[in-house]
Amino acid sequence: MNLLRISLLIFSFTLGQTSFSQPISFKNLEKDKKVEVYVGGKFFTAFIYPDNMEKQSLYPIVNAQGKFITRGYPLDPRPFERTDHPHQVGFWFNFGDVNGLDFWNNSFAIKAADKPKYGSIRFNKIESINAKNGKLVVSANWVDVNNTILLSELTSFTFYGKGSLRTIVRETKLTAKQEVTFTENKEGLIGLRVDRAFEEPATVAETFLDAKGIETKVPVLNNDGVNGVYRNVEGAKGAAVWGKRSNWVALSATKENEVITIAIVDHSNNVNYPAWSHARGYGLFAMNNLGGRNFDKNAEAVKLVLQAEQTVVFKHKLVIGDDLTDESINKMAMDFNK
Repeated sequence: MNLLRISLLIFSFTLGQTSFSQPISFKNLEKDKKVEVYVGGKFFTAFIYPDNMEKQSLYPIVNAQGKFITRGYPLDPRPFERTDHPHQVGFWFNFGDVNGLDFWNNSFAIKAADKPKYGSIRFNKIESINAKNGKLVVSANWVDVNNTILLSELTSFTFYGKGSLRTIVRETKLTAKQEVTFTENKEGLIGLRVDRAFEEPATVAETFLDAKGIETKVPVLNNDGVNGVYRNVEGAKGAAVWGKRSNWVALSATKENEVITIAIVDHSNNVNYPAWSHARGYGLFAMNNLGGRNFDKNAEAVKLVLQAEQTVVFKHKLVIGDDLTDESINKMAMDFNK
């Protein structure tokens, strides 16, 4: 076989690897209270539902090259991470004011005496796993401190991988079990806590983990490799993204010599589309369809009221790729909304 023929075969094989979607597989680990997700046989993420968390989450999440895009703290701390906001774990969905209860900020850090002010999302069961369609369906209940159910939740995750691209579509159906009111609040709605590389360089003293994993107040920060930049479809960048309404927001950084872009895309059927961006330089990346005047004092008041057995559905897409252009994200957003 001549050299040209070998080169053509190699090119054809490489093209095939990157031109077609990769198979999705699942590993249901009931004892560990998680379902692992694989793309083309490589670990992508896991749906976790441990008893010591106040909600469920996708954690950790890695890109196609196996690099973490999620922060490790508090479940698996890594050196030089921030130790703030222990409720921000992986990729999750909840809200800061449901019948006056804060579901967003609840965690092990809340004192027992304060728990009545907070709500929890209690895992119910794995409803179905379909590797052919890359879909995982789960159910849960939103409860108060006395385990009274406010909302039942049915959520589907659809996973996809092609070349360097990874996507997760989360569709969350909430059914009220009593009259339920979502009152505008900045703490919501779909959230991701990102790895240190995706943060903006810090300029003030913070509490971080040192190389031995010990919490340390750091007056002079090590910003090596910290280079995240937000942008939205309207062209806002950096801190200017926060509080703006946009149908997608992206966050890009170079990590270990690889440019990685993360985007969250809002769906046009969602309440108050397009969502307000709750994107912070310290590493919180969230989109909030119920934020209202918490982001823009000139916005109309937001209040979502569900009577018993009424439902509301929210649908969002998480995109993880390489150096994604605005045009490519726009195309994915258009396809998502078809």
